[in-house]
Amino acid sequence: MRKKTTRRSFLKGSALTAASAVGFPFIVQSSALGLNGATAPSNRITVGCVGLNWMGMGNLGNCLGRKEVQVRALCDIDSNHLKKAHDTVKAKYGNDDCAAYHYFEELLARDDIDAVILSLPDHWHSIVSIRAMEAGKDVYGEKPLSHTLREGRAMCQAAKRYGTVWQTGSWQRSVPNFTQAVQIVRSGMIGKIQRVEVGLPSGFYESKDETPKEPPATLDYDRWLGPAPWAPYCEARCHINWRWHLDYGGGQLMDWVGHHIDIAHWGLDCDNTGPVEVSGTGEFPESGLWNAAKRYRCKAIYADGREFTIASGHSDIRSGTTWYGENGMWVYVNRGAIEANPKSLLDRKFGPDDTDVYVSTDHMGNFLECIKTRKKTITPIETAHRSASVGHLCQAAILTGRKIRFNPETEQILDDETANSMLGKAMRSPWRI
Repeated sequence: MRKKTTRRSFLKGSALTAASAVGFPFIVQSSALGLNGATAPSNRITVGCVGLNWMGMGNLGNCLGRKEVQVRALCDIDSNHLKKAHDTVKAKYGNDDCAAYHYFEELLARDDIDAVILSLPDHWHSIVSIRAMEAGKDVYGEKPLSHTLREGRAMCQAAKRYGTVWQTGSWQRSVPNFTQAVQIVRSGMIGKIQRVEVGLPSGFYESKDETPKEPPATLDYDRWLGPAPWAPYCEARCHINWRWHLDYGGGQLMDWVGHHIDIAHWGLDCDNTGPVEVSGTGEFPESGLWNAAKRYRCKAIYADGREFTIASGHSDIRSGTTWYGENGMWVYVNRGAIEANPKSLLDRKFGPDDTDVYVSTDHMGNFLECIKTRKKTITPIETAHRSASVGHLCQAAILTGRKIRFNPETEQILDDETANSMLGKAMRSPWRI
């Protein structure tokens, strides 16, 4: 811990010295750091990546494209994924210095790693994240923050205890059209918000073989299951497809809660609270392994009376986030799109002092900058927890078929022990948080 703290102090001190020497603001370009700029090894932020399939390879590539980052260690329990990632790093750096690990504990034990990038199935989020924070690492963790609401709260407590800089992979907060939409809403240009509609994807990806069989020799399947109940291996249970089974993920609802619901919360400045009442219905597969809802519609009501409709597979709710204000005014945003009524709302140009909206145009870059400055990222852990909590509550409402009342201060479902028990989940021994 002393070595990691000293290194962070050095990085921050270098930024301060470079800034004060030339009269620049506190935040400076990485090229201003050190004698040889961002390429100096002593100034690079050292990173370890855990989970190297799909999003993991994307996050690894994002790091490898930055001169201020040195990827020093990789970890995956599928040797095929690990080899592919390791070969990618070797080709980028032209050497074999990056270590490859089967066990994340070995990577976290290294004193020479400042931060970790975690791209894991949901049921592993809390365990590895908390171990990383205990080891003094800053963390970039994929959305949704947690597999259960209580795991999310434990992660928030750990971040506070260890002073962790945390960035969630809710990267839409670092895209200009989403920022613009939030600025319009937060500036009061459409008046008091009456309601919000959030459209999420429906269905699953293409089906995989559900036949139980021996796991491939390249995969440590028992460790992949980890805290989840034991179940026989099949292709439909693992890589990418895990998200359609509630033991490991939460369907499209939880897969996207950290995107469009997160943006809806951002627009209403709800990053530190949640709904007080949630109801919902869902349609589930009639057969097969996957048991998450394929199509659903939920309603979440907040203490001030504002109402969210969260829907998947319903034609009256389009994908993305729409805030409805007064006098027929509204703002809609999605990836690659922003619309408003009246259209003239989009003509407004916002300066740095016009709203209190945090502006970032580079999500990973924002994380790296905050490692140096120790400031909060654009999507810190409490923010991600509150966004994910909406999905956890919707799941409880859908699965019980009952309207639930929730206290966002105590984070308890009221007068419904069955629903309240769904906010946590037992872990298979020996795994604990």
